[in-house]
Amino acid sequence: MSYSSNKHSEKRRDSKPHDELLQSDRIQIVQLTELQNLAVGPRVLQYGVKVAFQAVHLLWMLMWREPAAYTFLQNPPGLPSIAVCWFAGCLCGSKLVIDWHNYGYSIMGLVHGPSHPLVLLAKWYEKLFGRLSHMNLCVTTAMREDLAENWRIRAVTVYDRPAAFFKETPLDLQHELFMKLGRTYAAFRARTDPGGPATERSAFTERDTQSGTVMCLRGRPALLVSSTSWTEDEDFSILLAALEKFEQLTRAGDGLPSLICVITGKGPLKAHYSRLITQKSFQHVQICTPWLEAEDYPLLLGSADLGVCLHKSSSGLDLPMKVVDMFGCSLPVCAVNFKCLHELVKHEENGLVFQNSEELAAQLQMLFSKFPDPAGKLSQFRKNLRESERLRWDESWTRTVLPLLMDT
Repeated sequence: MSYSSNKHSEKRRDSKPHDELLQSDRIQIVQLTELQNLAVGPRVLQYGVKVAFQAVHLLWMLMWREPAAYTFLQNPPGLPSIAVCWFAGCLCGSKLVIDWHNYGYSIMGLVHGPSHPLVLLAKWYEKLFGRLSHMNLCVTTAMREDLAENWRIRAVTVYDRPAAFFKETPLDLQHELFMKLGRTYAAFRARTDPGGPATERSAFTERDTQSGTVMCLRGRPALLVSSTSWTEDEDFSILLAALEKFEQLTRAGDGLPSLICVITGKGPLKAHYSRLITQKSFQHVQICTPWLEAEDYPLLLGSADLGVCLHKSSSGLDLPMKVVDMFGCSLPVCAVNFKCLHELVKHEENGLVFQNSEELAAQLQMLFSKFPDPAGKLSQFRKNLRESERLRWDESWTRTVLPLLMDT
């Protein structure tokens, strides 16, 4: 069985994979060479050359490996991966399974517009070659219905599930993470000096170096986390506007805590939003944009008080994996609303859904009022997440996908 995808994870791009993958003797990671953007010629020609290079390179890498019974391909990106994997399967006898996470053409449409010739060509390609797969998986019921109605593709819904290492972080590990990040990022450092030489302090926690006991600091700031690929399908101006309102409320003495907002990830729009962040004159809100190693990201989610998701699906049919990971850590979420988000985020049950910056600001005010409040909404959402079904990725695979493979 092989897995093919040239898609970089929204959080882990340029980062080494998780140790669990590196240490497995059943997984072989093959690096694909990425052709750098050409500096000459029309953009259409540059794009065509890049796709042709990727097609030849991917086919070469697939053909020089032991043939697999199944080739699993995550889409997007499907251009040229779907056609190449199908062709390689025809030559080697492998069955192609497409894992539909979204439509590639809809993502291209965010940049070029839905009627651009390249977008229309990508849509035609995706529909044509998508029908050649032996089996199809998808991430929402809404996508399954759309594939059946508009693409004539029969798929099985397999909801994304968090890996086992996404879980609440024990307080001692939280302190170690905060101290580690504090060596690079000022937001994690203590606001006041420790009480003595036997005390080690971060912005959130304090450890007695003699007994090893770790405690949360009284009056500590709240920790808000968001992760992003800094692309067009996430409008971070919504979060910035909500944080401005939160700053005003905090200055007015509304009983709100200071707030540290950590935004992880890399992407093309990061520099743009970083400039906007530096122009803000916050006193009670700090925004930090660190790059985290694969092992540190789950620890951060498991240490946070609230997650914010600004992913707005280009197709309206996929679900944000970042929220799945946050829920695996029992982390409540505020998420921007779109067509099928209700399949994951249950409003007023495991989080809140908002439409704009005004609604998000009101939600932050309500959730962090009297923070930390054991009887507040934030604590109730976390309790609901702890008590909900905690199906993990490997369990979901065994229940849903493995029987399908056994029948083919």
